[in-house]
Amino acid sequence: MIFKIIKVDEISPAIGAEISNIDLGSALDSETVKEIRDALLRYRVIFFRDQDITPEKHLKFAKYFGDIVEYPMVNGLKDYPHVVPVHKKADEQYNFGGLWHSDTSYLPKPPMGAILVARILPAKGGDTLFANMVKAYEALSAPMKELLDGLVATNSSAKSDVVKSRVDSQKDMRSPPEPLIAEHPIVRRHPETGEKSLYVNFGHTVNICGMKDEESLPLLDFLFSHQRKEEFCCRFHWLPGSIAFWDNRATLHYPLNDYHGHERLMHRVTLAGDVPV
Repeated sequence: MIFKIIKVDEISPAIGAEISNIDLGSALDSETVKEIRDALLRYRVIFFRDQDITPEKHLKFAKYFGDIVEYPMVNGLKDYPHVVPVHKKADEQYNFGGLWHSDTSYLPKPPMGAILVARILPAKGGDTLFANMVKAYEALSAPMKELLDGLVATNSSAKSDVVKSRVDSQKDMRSPPEPLIAEHPIVRRHPETGEKSLYVNFGHTVNICGMKDEESLPLLDFLFSHQRKEEFCCRFHWLPGSIAFWDNRATLHYPLNDYHGHERLMHRVTLAGDVPV
């Protein structure tokens, strides 16, 4: 793939690329937007450095790629409700979403993607890991692919580990009266590229529909371990002015919680997705 406007540098063989030669705070023409989307589809997650954008410009950039939706349970900024602060204060223990997950797979239509802007960073630590779920699927044996194709899994907002990661954020959250639950195929086909990918995740997937727990849980444990292998991953080191844009339909991510005693604040905008098939 040839990019004529943006400059693209891969950061690992499996996933991720840094995009440069662009100012995200300015108006973008259709060809530039197309190249950014093409890079996202190819590399699954793309990163930008040295960007200085306001919440208003953050929203404007996101709108080039789809409709913006609210993030469930978490309150946005007062003046920009679709810009959600992801905040860990210096005296807090847990970081929000601090485990391997795909965003809100407990919704009927999980997000297409998200755009995260660094606002306050610790001096050290706070990196984010990303994993390529197309490669994770392709690396499975033919019999395992045959077993998984057609299976459906249940995803819940109330899985104990992810609830723990929200403990310090409760004051900023709107807790639903009941857990949010959705069933999705374990192997989904990407709506734009047609590629198959694994669509389960440790944060939200609780069981395989139609199976007993003693059948379902060992298979899910295998998949959770398999999909975070180093050969499917990249690690992004945040700096002031950094932005990450990931394709939630084909990736997992894991914000590391290795900066206790220090503050970290990110601003997130979420893009509407479709029903996984």
